[in-house]
Amino acid sequence: MRIAVIQASSQSAKNSMIYETVRKYACDSTVLNFGCRQDEEYSYSYVEISLLVGMLLYSNAVDFVVTGCSSGQGMMLACNSMPGVLCGYVPTPLDAYLFCQINNGNAVSLPLGEGYTWQGYDNFENTVKEIFSEPFGQGYPKSEAVRKRKDTELLKQIRKNSQIGFTELMDKTDRQLIRKILRKTDVIDYVRENGSKEIREWLSRQQ
Repeated sequence: MRIAVIQASSQSAKNSMIYETVRKYACDSTVLNFGCRQDEEYSYSYVEISLLVGMLLYSNAVDFVVTGCSSGQGMMLACNSMPGVLCGYVPTPLDAYLFCQINNGNAVSLPLGEGYTWQGYDNFENTVKEIFSEPFGQGYPKSEAVRKRKDTELLKQIRKNSQIGFTELMDKTDRQLIRKILRKTDVIDYVRENGSKEIREWLSRQQ
């Protein structure tokens, strides 16, 4: 599995913590750190980062994204506005486990600005641990696993049918916002090398 770590600039001080914790518990996966870091030239809001999350996932450049913002809620809502993204809000280990087992999404949003006493860091680590504790999408409770998996696939199909394509969305998005996300060159360069033909061709048309 290819996992991207990327969060809003407002929580750049926690980027290294997120990355190292994901690496610890997703040890059999390739974990890519796209920031946002404190030393980056530009800062990015949760809305801007959600466009990059959408690009990474829609282009199949990565399989899963761990993200977040101060509350985690804004990033979750913004990511779920992106075609092909099913993002869960996971403030606790139980939420993380249930989302990954029942909803089988491809992104999670963590609250990174709330409650970070020592208990907050402990909760954060246990939450990341639960995300990767078992293979995704097994269904829960086990007695209802078959029905749960069918419901999840139905939801994904409904979402797909209700959404336009990612490049169509980008073409309708404010050009100033597009120019801003194109400055996140670590993401853009990675997608150019590893993303789908559709997204690579769209990127080649941007000036």
